[in-house]
Amino acid sequence: MVTVYVLQGTKKRYIGITNNLGRRLAEHRSGRTKGAQVIGKFRLLYTEKLPDYSSARKRGKFLKSGQGREFLNGLYPDTGSAYGG
Repeated sequence: MVTVYVLQGTKKRYIGITNNLGRRLAEHRSGRTKGAQVIGKFRLLYTEKLPDYSSARKRGKFLKSGQGREFLNGLYPDTGSAYGG
């Protein structure tokens, strides 16, 4: 299983893919990732498990698109305007 995840930062969202969410979140929290440096303090907004890496990449790409932003803003309407959605 591969997880697509969305982190909500102060002004931006970060969408990533991992096979070990706990490890990846620890990397973000420690500042060892470029994404963590861009979004600063964050919270985990959304996760979705997919069967393989290819499916996860497609889903991640969708979530980064305009329709994907609309989808996330529909789930979390209080965050939409702050994230260019």
